[in-house]
Amino acid sequence: MTRGLWLCAACRAHVSVTAGTIFQDSRLPLALWFRAMWYVTTQKNGTSAMTVQRILGLGSYQTAWAWLQKLRRAMVRPGRERLGGLVEVDETYLGGLEEGRHGRHTEKKAIIAVAAEEKGRTIGRIRLRRVPDVSAQSLVSFVEDAVERGSTVRTDGWPSYQRLERLGYKHVIHVIGEEKPRATQLLPHVHRVASLLKRWLMGTHQGAVGHAHLDFYLDEFTFRFNRRTSHSRGKLFYRLVQQAVQVSPQPYKTLVRAATDG
Repeated sequence: MTRGLWLCAACRAHVSVTAGTIFQDSRLPLALWFRAMWYVTTQKNGTSAMTVQRILGLGSYQTAWAWLQKLRRAMVRPGRERLGGLVEVDETYLGGLEEGRHGRHTEKKAIIAVAAEEKGRTIGRIRLRRVPDVSAQSLVSFVEDAVERGSTVRTDGWPSYQRLERLGYKHVIHVIGEEKPRATQLLPHVHRVASLLKRWLMGTHQGAVGHAHLDFYLDEFTFRFNRRTSHSRGKLFYRLVQQAVQVSPQPYKTLVRAATDG
């Protein structure tokens, strides 16, 4: 139809081609969105909202921030394959020191479950998720969503992982003592991923990521890490555009409410 709209054959309503995507209700042209997506995917370590605002000449910081939040929600491909083969699983923590709290006991820190495929000495694909606690319900649920059944899952001796064998996984347990170097040697891949994640959050985002939006930053890190060996930035851009049209609209007020609630 005129004005670039589609006509619904059933109800005769005029519908935009961007309806039902993260581009819905945007007042800025799609070409500018594509420039933003190209810039985001061509930066090895990602970028900040302030930089996107400056590069694209956007009128406000809030617009750049909202665009990046929406793009992060498009970095998870619906129905993506689970990890397989030999997979290391562990948890890491984000946050400052808590007086009187040791080991897995925390009240303020964010707990992040990490799964990493072991490909010899190298790391294959990864999965990350913020979990509420280190109970069997939280950690086993993460493994079920992230790792294909029948795979070999390597963990430390934390009791919450004991159910994995009954659920169809080959469970290899490495009991880790208090010595940190030993932990990094027995589960080197997940510890490497956790270290890179924290360095990325501190370097690119200056550690200013709140718990409310942490899941989406984890999605961005996973998106970048799993495509780190790709020599074609164009493929990353194409993949992000492809997934952006499969993600439901994310109104600005919803993004702000999530930040406030967190």
